[in-house]
Amino acid sequence: MLGFARCLKGFQYSALHRPIMPCRRRGFAAAAKNHSYDATLPNLRIHRHTRVIFQGFTGYTSHTLQATANAKESIEWGTNIVGGVTPGRTGEHLGLPVLPTVQKAVEQLKPDATGIYVAAHQAAAAIEEAIEAEVPLVVAVAEHIPLHDILRIHSILKTQSASRLVGPNSPGIISAVGRCRIGFQPLPCFTPGRIGIIAKSGTLSYETVASTTRAGLGQSLCIGVGGDILPGTDLLEALRVLEHDEDTEAIALIGEIGGVGEIDAAAWIRDYHSRTQTPKPIVALVAGVSEAHGRIMGHAGAYTIPGEPDAKAKIQALQDAGVTMVNHPAKMGDALKHRLEGRTSIPLSTTQTVFGAGNQRRQIHTVARRPQRTSLESTATRGQRRHLYLTEEKSFDLLRQHGVNTSLHPGRGTRRLLTIGIDRSARSPCIIASPTPDTAAKRFPLPSHAGADEQTAVARIAAHMQLGSASTDSLWGVIRGLAALFCEREAFLLETHVVERLGALEVVGARFGLDDAAFRSAGRQADIHGEADAAAEAAGGAREGDGDGIVYIRLPGEDATIGTLVNGAGLAMNTVDALADAGGRAANFLDTGGKATSETVKKSFEVILSDPRVRVVFVNIFGGLTLGDMIAKGVVLAFKELSPRVPVVVRIRGTNEKEGQRIIAESGLPLFAFDDFEEAAAKAIELSRA
Repeated sequence: MLGFARCLKGFQYSALHRPIMPCRRRGFAAAAKNHSYDATLPNLRIHRHTRVIFQGFTGYTSHTLQATANAKESIEWGTNIVGGVTPGRTGEHLGLPVLPTVQKAVEQLKPDATGIYVAAHQAAAAIEEAIEAEVPLVVAVAEHIPLHDILRIHSILKTQSASRLVGPNSPGIISAVGRCRIGFQPLPCFTPGRIGIIAKSGTLSYETVASTTRAGLGQSLCIGVGGDILPGTDLLEALRVLEHDEDTEAIALIGEIGGVGEIDAAAWIRDYHSRTQTPKPIVALVAGVSEAHGRIMGHAGAYTIPGEPDAKAKIQALQDAGVTMVNHPAKMGDALKHRLEGRTSIPLSTTQTVFGAGNQRRQIHTVARRPQRTSLESTATRGQRRHLYLTEEKSFDLLRQHGVNTSLHPGRGTRRLLTIGIDRSARSPCIIASPTPDTAAKRFPLPSHAGADEQTAVARIAAHMQLGSASTDSLWGVIRGLAALFCEREAFLLETHVVERLGALEVVGARFGLDDAAFRSAGRQADIHGEADAAAEAAGGAREGDGDGIVYIRLPGEDATIGTLVNGAGLAMNTVDALADAGGRAANFLDTGGKATSETVKKSFEVILSDPRVRVVFVNIFGGLTLGDMIAKGVVLAFKELSPRVPVVVRIRGTNEKEGQRIIAESGLPLFAFDDFEEAAAKAIELSRA
């Protein structure tokens, strides 16, 4: 059976057995001294002189066509794009040089940054090529890059001090002051100013940008850390950059469920306040208070595993650190303005959230706390596009293939939690264990060397799980089997319950989550994923909406009567939360995806209206890549073809908002149109109670 060290070696190779390349250690001045990834943080400080190249600059795929349109728009805005890379091609595109490799581009164009605009299955190789060529800043926007490819990328990043990664699954990074955009942020929302923005969610960051523009504050540097499980730059690292950014006077921070990044950020903010005489004010929002536990809420990283805090705990930690919390991004501008003016108690305080522009307030502590799980929960995959959960029977089959004892009949004995998952702070796999499923779980790093390291690590885990000394050898065997499965099957979570029997451990419960992107994007793990798809189809389409780019999750409760249709996972989570704050109940989470079309909107209506509880449909759109007029056309199309018997409330802001609002107003259909979220939400709640 594989030992830990041999298994961990798998994280240094791609599925095609491509070894880690030796990264030369040249970089900015700080990097040359420290030889660490941490030393690349200054590379995030882009400005008008930053020289940018595009990978995937030319061609005829949807990604490269978007890169061309994006490049044109960015150049017109002021971004200093100096050329691009297309494998095997030399010439010109948009009047700029095209080179066949990143190394050639580095030699001839001397770029400070690269934007990677290629499909997910090509993105990891493109990131590696940029790191090998030592491009100082690498921005990857693609969604659905396989998790184990990103694990390999992080193992590479840790060995060098030249390149800093932003993304993946990120809108990118933009300096409004320096007119430099590397990403796909909607430029009409941005105004040069003094608010730095850090966000896991693209759509929530766009709303925050628009809110700070309306408040007359504008933006300085906006870092989209993205919604991936393992972002190249996290919330804490982005805070450290904005602390020293001369253009930034206050900070907007947007988090969500998944990981401990917000907790780490809160700890840093407490320290920052203690050592700084006049700290920059910080206002924050955390999406996912109303999460469907055990489900992936749109973003690859938006899920909570054992040992991770929920959204409420993150909100409390940030409040305790002196951060002002709001519950909707449209309120960010006013909140930041009040903080900059030195006003913290009216209408805001660090112990309150805000809903609306007036004095209506809601105490955070009234939000219902998610109960602890007492058993492994069944999690269907309807609408999930990123992860696949196996049946317990299939999970047991895989364990037995690796020599792990299992039992479908647990009988007596104390259940203990033993899991292999991801330590998002360390950006590597870890062991998660606890003496019972209901007690706090603790993370342990996977040992990097065989022999004594393995034995010491297993002894520590056994002590924490309160196992008898006779069970240590058996524990070692179970962990080895789980570690091998984690590598071989490209898992993101292998959660088990174990019991002691006669000095040995038996697995009596299993919940295995595999990375769907390994199959969907890269075609790997086809045997197990194809089998799961066939089972889902036989069960009546358990993955409805998948082929349309829609992520749909049915939320519980007979009084959940508001159907939601939202573009962007973060905004969709926040819409559910904000409706709950205002006294409503969302029947679903639905993310149309970042590239929604009129047909996508129609399909979304079909899915929402299939739920008999729905009494009103609430369409909440903030246009970025998704255009407001396109969404409006989709709403009109859906209304005409489906003839819904429930009222529809539409709120459109962002890109092409005026045109979208005009289409709704002139449709002649019984639609309720708004541009203000508070008014639209109030109307939807009123209609849901009619």
